[in-house]
Amino acid sequence: MIRIDALWLATSPVDMRAGPERLLARVVQVFGAAQAHHGYLFANARATALSKLLVHDGFGVWCAARRLNQGRFAWPREVSEAAAPMTLTQAQFDALVLGLPWQRFEQMQVITRM
Repeated sequence: MIRIDALWLATSPVDMRAGPERLLARVVQVFGAAQAHHGYLFANARATALSKLLVHDGFGVWCAARRLNQGRFAWPREVSEAAAPMTLTQAQFDALVLGLPWQRFEQMQVITRM
């Protein structure tokens, strides 16, 4: 398995025809560098068809794609370019790639009303 220590969520949409080189250029543009063992997650403008994950494993980059058969990813609304990138926990990432509401993941872990 590829080790991923930190996951970053791109809040601006990306053209899903982009390959690893173009996604890496976007990471360098936003972060200044691609850090080893960090994953960078991207989606298209409608967050319906694809999500791509770019991971720097310390030697090179890996690019993986995820497609939902129906529905859409629970992606945050686009924020300004000046906003800080969003980080995800492993549990939030797992929920996001399944198309689940990851933003409320922590609240869903506790039942407070009957």
